[in-house]
Amino acid sequence: MFVRSKGLADTMSRYLIRRIEESPRITLHTFTEIVALEGGDHLERVQWQADGGPVETRDVRHVFVMTGAKPSTSWLDGCVTLDVQGFVKTGPDLTAEELTAAKWPLARPPLLLETSRPGVFAVGDVRGGNVKRVASAVGEGSIAISFVHRALQE
Repeated sequence: MFVRSKGLADTMSRYLIRRIEESPRITLHTFTEIVALEGGDHLERVQWQADGGPVETRDVRHVFVMTGAKPSTSWLDGCVTLDVQGFVKTGPDLTAEELTAAKWPLARPPLLLETSRPGVFAVGDVRGGNVKRVASAVGEGSIAISFVHRALQE
């Protein structure tokens, strides 16, 4: 687990921190950032850097991102519509004006978890209106899969 700051205490409840610390399957890397994701048709490798040290590369097939209470989504500005706090707007939360500004090309409105870019979905804490709980993020992820299949059939 990579944490960009000194630890988890500022952004996570104590009981979750304790579960992470007690798990023999989790290694916590503080002051660490992902610097590259590599692969062809799927994620194959991840590169990260800890506290300005050398870049490490490992074979990794899945990455889950927790943005925290303040989403680090400025890199998405201009790509998908964000709300005033920086959370990604999806589905019915997108106004007609926002869809026009984003040049929404489809006759249908965005699907429930679809962003202002057709076929791009957002789930979990990064999504505006999300309840910020693991169970809801997992549920949204499973729902998004059916929307991805639907979008791919269009």
